[in-house]
Amino acid sequence: MRFYLGLATTFHDPALALVGPDGTVLFAEATERFLQYKRAPNCEPDIPARVIALVQEYVPAGSEIVVASSWGAQFTDFLRGQAGTGAFDLMALAAHSTALNRSFVPEQAERVFIADLHGAQERVGHGTLLALNQGARATGTPRATIAGQRRYAHHFCHAAYGLWGSPFDAATALVVDGMGETGAAAIYRLQDGRITELRRHRGRGSLGFLYGLITDLAGFDQVKGEEWKIMGLAPYGRPDPELAALLAQLCTIEGGRLRYAEAATIQAVAAEIRARRPADALETGWADLARCGQDLFATLMDVLVAEAATLAPADNLVIAGGCGLNSSYNGRVLDRSGFTRLHVPSAPADDGNAVGAAWLAYAEDRLDWAGPPPGQRPLTPYLGARVSTTAMERLAEQEPRARRVGHDAATRAAAEILAAGGLVGWVQGRAEFGPRALGNRSILADPRPEGAKDALNAKVKYREAFRPFAPSILAEAGPDWFEAYADSPYMERTLVWREHVRARVPAVVHQDGTGRLQSVTPERNPAYAALIRAFADITGVPILLNTSFNVMGKPILDSAEDAILMFYTTGLDALVVEDWLVVK
Repeated sequence: MRFYLGLATTFHDPALALVGPDGTVLFAEATERFLQYKRAPNCEPDIPARVIALVQEYVPAGSEIVVASSWGAQFTDFLRGQAGTGAFDLMALAAHSTALNRSFVPEQAERVFIADLHGAQERVGHGTLLALNQGARATGTPRATIAGQRRYAHHFCHAAYGLWGSPFDAATALVVDGMGETGAAAIYRLQDGRITELRRHRGRGSLGFLYGLITDLAGFDQVKGEEWKIMGLAPYGRPDPELAALLAQLCTIEGGRLRYAEAATIQAVAAEIRARRPADALETGWADLARCGQDLFATLMDVLVAEAATLAPADNLVIAGGCGLNSSYNGRVLDRSGFTRLHVPSAPADDGNAVGAAWLAYAEDRLDWAGPPPGQRPLTPYLGARVSTTAMERLAEQEPRARRVGHDAATRAAAEILAAGGLVGWVQGRAEFGPRALGNRSILADPRPEGAKDALNAKVKYREAFRPFAPSILAEAGPDWFEAYADSPYMERTLVWREHVRARVPAVVHQDGTGRLQSVTPERNPAYAALIRAFADITGVPILLNTSFNVMGKPILDSAEDAILMFYTTGLDALVVEDWLVVK
């Protein structure tokens, strides 16, 4: 039997995925979860301990494993050639300028990124080899053997994950991120199960890195992945024609195409914006710049979406790549384009490429390149590890308030605690693949109190007051609460709350009247749907405030031990882990 291990191998957000002989995604997880290291920069995706556990659980003895990664062979050879000239040696990297270049990042930093990318490609599969070797020590023979190593173009991996994981039989995909092999955007078509590349952008200009520069100028840090703070802060800003005019110099629209500025212009614009930056921006952010930056991003994305519609007219649009995390734009794109349906996967950034690479290796072996079976569409986001409840059993030996009560009782108790204004840590089933908690690794609260958001920040999350919290809503109730409601299973878009309901759930209504919702159904997540319904039975509101089960600066939890630690060191009132309940 042949299995496919996909590895996302960029210098940030590494991940691994395991696809079975029939194309089924058996497992997918970002490395940051296992390591508890935010974004896991420069870490290997195939940590031996995780691979050993995967092989033992899913791979029968005597099987083959194909290792697939997310940057193309030609590009990897180019990097190898650059390394051979000494271009990635420390002093060679140090000799580059620290000034901004045409990619909107410092030249030196970009070269270091590329050097790190080279290192990641050279080490592809080493962790898997070590895992198989370690597993062979007990028996003398490995449980599985590596049958080959394959590399696929970065944007092709994004497109494969986005298109084959969508609910669509035919669709157009727009991939937009920081960088690929030739540029930072590409357009693909899905037809009859096959993916065709229609256009690959070329050049160093990058909409992803442009948004990152705006993030830095507004007082945040793109290296930490804080672009989402721009989305949260933008509704608090005012339109500023002078700031907008400065930003517009960075990328112009000529003949329906994007034209990025030269390095000298980028440096001059950045310098002028820094000179105008308020003194408190590094502490509180710069709302007006965030507003102008988000508006510019939307305008430029519209150009790329229009290009995709021209090259591949279709009803269905898929957006992938790191820019697919811009939920504010995603919520408006259908109104701004000719497309009628949108799919953004749960992990549109580089972590999702682990699934894309594995699926491409599977498709290549099929010879017709038709991808995984349609029965998997849309792909569930619940693909990560389960937590062991052993820690809860040990806790119960010392803590009389920790009890195994059964799922129904835990659900009822959690709903009652939430309706009374309590904060609940909720851990169920398999972890979500992607950056957002979707009801399996969540901190939950009642969305009705005006001060619920501030209380959650003060007791648990410790994050900026301007950042919104997301609503999880029973999908059947969606049209009653949102204008132009659209199913949103992955919190991938913001929609506008109906005016007359906003006062009922103020904790999840953002400054501009929107909410980044998650549509919940019993088919997608029975345990979470049951909890929301139980809460609705008590309160009449089929909505919960949902945020990721972590504290600021840390990834979403990986184990029950992580959950217990946060329960006792934060202001959580209750913790539910599977059918275990502990209250303060």
